[in-house]
Amino acid sequence: MGGGARASVAGGVSDALAGALTLRAASDGDLDAVVAIERGSFSDPWSRGSFGSLVGAAHVYFPVVAEGASIVAFAIAIFAADEGELANIAVTPAGRGRGLGSRLLDEVLSVALARGARTVWLEVRESNVAARALYGSRGFMQAGRRKRYYDDPVEDALVLRRTLP
Repeated sequence: MGGGARASVAGGVSDALAGALTLRAASDGDLDAVVAIERGSFSDPWSRGSFGSLVGAAHVYFPVVAEGASIVAFAIAIFAADEGELANIAVTPAGRGRGLGSRLLDEVLSVALARGARTVWLEVRESNVAARALYGSRGFMQAGRRKRYYDDPVEDALVLRRTLP
């Protein structure tokens, strides 16, 4: 997975964030916008096919944040048994600094709890200070390191974990 952890209820989606922003489940029609956000956010982006395979999957929570007709952020969490993984979270450059990443992360943690997850995992680039600060603010702690996990540029991933109540 590229770029880092890519930071609602019981698999459902909240309707409103604030103002003209809405949070809803991703659809096939959102994939072009999601791929564009991904490419603008990470040096090793996921493919359209990777995203497409996750739309509507029962074990996946894939919300998008829309501002009017435009998608400005998305997240992907994958669940199995009593664990979750924040696989991807990204916000458009114009949407950054507005708390959208924080809100999406909070939604993912809410959904994880509602789905019975006891632990949520993620990987993040060691150099991604902003993401590490966000994850730390939500109680994620370093649990390991994956040497040379990322390409372009080659970099270690920090494995972070949060235990849920």
